[in-house]
Amino acid sequence: MARYNKIRLGDCLIQKGLLTEEQLQEALVKQKEDNSKLGETVVALGFVNEADVIDVLVEQLNIEYVDVRRIKIDESAVRLLKEDFLRKNAILPIGYDPLLPNVLRVAMADPMDIITIDDISIITNLQVDPVLSTKAQINMMLDKLFGATQAMKAAEQYKREREKDKEKAAINMDENSADSELENSPIVQLVRSILEQGVRRRASDIHIEALEFQVRVRYRIDGSLVSIMTYDIDLLAAIVARIKIIGGMDISEKRKPQDGRIAMTVDRRDYDVRVSILPTINGEKVVMRLTSKENLTRDKKNLGFTEEELTKFDRILKNPHGIVLVTGPTGSGKSTTLYTALSELNQEDVNIITVEDPVEANMEGLNQVHVNEKAGLTFAAALRSILRQDPDIIMIGEIRDGETADIAVRAAITGHLVISTLHTNGTASTVTRLVDMGLEPYLVGDSLVGVIAQRLVKRLCPDCKKPRFMTEEEKKLLGIEGEASFKKMFGTQDIYEVYEKLGVTSIDQIQVYEPNGCESCGNTGYHGRIGTYEIMPVTNDLRIKIAAGSRADEIKRIAVEEGMHPLAESATRLFVEGTTSFKEALRITYESE
Repeated sequence: MARYNKIRLGDCLIQKGLLTEEQLQEALVKQKEDNSKLGETVVALGFVNEADVIDVLVEQLNIEYVDVRRIKIDESAVRLLKEDFLRKNAILPIGYDPLLPNVLRVAMADPMDIITIDDISIITNLQVDPVLSTKAQINMMLDKLFGATQAMKAAEQYKREREKDKEKAAINMDENSADSELENSPIVQLVRSILEQGVRRRASDIHIEALEFQVRVRYRIDGSLVSIMTYDIDLLAAIVARIKIIGGMDISEKRKPQDGRIAMTVDRRDYDVRVSILPTINGEKVVMRLTSKENLTRDKKNLGFTEEELTKFDRILKNPHGIVLVTGPTGSGKSTTLYTALSELNQEDVNIITVEDPVEANMEGLNQVHVNEKAGLTFAAALRSILRQDPDIIMIGEIRDGETADIAVRAAITGHLVISTLHTNGTASTVTRLVDMGLEPYLVGDSLVGVIAQRLVKRLCPDCKKPRFMTEEEKKLLGIEGEASFKKMFGTQDIYEVYEKLGVTSIDQIQVYEPNGCESCGNTGYHGRIGTYEIMPVTNDLRIKIAAGSRADEIKRIAVEEGMHPLAESATRLFVEGTTSFKEALRITYESE
């Protein structure tokens, strides 16, 4: 069992050069305000990453670290303690010591909490062997183990209360009394549970759907919808009423679509929830999109760019004026790329103004404008006003019509850097789309400085992916034709550089991987997503072709000759590198054609 001396985490982080004295003092003040652990505080402030804090604690405490998401939990050990006690103390029994059956192994966010360790021993009548884990990981597993039970308890309790006094049901009250009643209702717990579990399971969207006899809750995880829970249809009205209240919508209006917004904090992270409610034949359907500032403003090195693509991306952003477009379908990560670019450009000496519908994340230093169609504040109207605000950089959430496109192009030509998104399949088709919107080809050629087309592919779970060799059929479908295609795919003229990167000595030795499924990835075979990109800097040759009104296939041919890697090729490279599966690479190949 672990044996350790009392240590001061802040001093250790300073000794390791991970924290300065000034940062420690700031963190200690914040820790006192929030009544939190120092480790959580320095991570939340962005001073130190979580992995470094874990490494320091493991070394100083001489204790084992366990990622509880990646192991098989012994549920009989978990049931020894009540859920409230586990959540309050951020602990999770994970099993018994294989050699000492009277020793209970317990994952703890704070393994130095001697009082909690003593309490566990008294309750279970077992010795405790503490191991280190993180609060977020423990909460996620508690949601997985107890979430369904907790939600069903809340649902059952609500049904009992409703049967006792139907006149006081939330759906029959005005907004003020509904708010008061629901604050003390199990429905509050149920909706909170649905949202918190969605965050901890990495969901991008939560769907609450009205079926004929049931309410179905599904999470979109890594791009795929996963069914989580079903409730009695009687609960639908109360769930929707609660979401309308916290989302600032009209609970009495059930015939029209409504949009709202919820701000929430889960595990010390702030989340912005965009809510859409749509009437269906069985009742109102709710879709909630979850976004966090941290996820939208990542370091661009973590987005999936290769070194060559990073160089191109940086070069495009260094243009003092012109239009930079990020394209792709809904859910392809355009907003993340856009905000990453903005955080890179966000300096004291530039005036950045954004026009968005809606504003996806509040960023310090930016002037963000929320489009309001009802009030007449359209993208085009907002842009006209913005041009009188002395901007250096303008970000437009989306170019939706010819009027917006025209103003954006003229702003770029008159000395502004304009960054925006467009829904097209690839880089070359973006040019023809702008022309189709009514812009003159010579204006598009003059103003455009770069286009980035992107998609998201699922990452294979590193813990369970299975190796195998590529089949001839797969090579044919993905367009892999000998050494030449490999050299082109990896942006090199030397095939031995490719072999060295992949750890092989010939094409026949290259291993690819397929999904399998384990505890860590929820038996899906995938964990997370990564971007695949097609980056087209607009060179002089391309500018001439665009101004002459060339077709998309001609523009793409020249861009590829100048070194652009098409989306299909980028996705195939991720497959060959073992990052994603054949199925995902093939999907991108067909989507981008």
